[in-house]
Amino acid sequence: MKNLKKQRRIQVILLAFAALIISTVLIGFAFQDGINFFRSPSQVAEEPPAANEVFRIGGLVEEGSLVRGQGETVTFNVTDGGASIPVAFTGVLPDLFEENQGMVGTGRYVNGVFEADEILAKHDETYMPKEVVDALKEQGVYQEPGT
Repeated sequence: MKNLKKQRRIQVILLAFAALIISTVLIGFAFQDGINFFRSPSQVAEEPPAANEVFRIGGLVEEGSLVRGQGETVTFNVTDGGASIPVAFTGVLPDLFEENQGMVGTGRYVNGVFEADEILAKHDETYMPKEVVDALKEQGVYQEPGT
């Protein structure tokens, strides 16, 4: 009887361990496509990522670089004061998107151009994504709102 209880405990522990391993693997596969790392334009210029890597880039839309093409294609440069990266986006831009304003884009860097799948713009006069503020501060070009 004592031996049977010990055997049951070992089976329960092994079953729990197997369930933990399976759930960890499933979570890993779920996050595989859901994690997008942020890079500043300077980081992209220094170490260009692979063409198949999806990441986020953010900074200020460079003045004079916004070009609306045929149809819904828009090109512009995003800068952090240290480097400028060309961006191509096909779709409808957010209403608040304009030059010298903060933006964050998600996409791939292919042949020297960031091909954006999604563009986000600031939503009011004082908001800028934390990653963009940090990148601009690192380059020494960030100005506090209202200055």
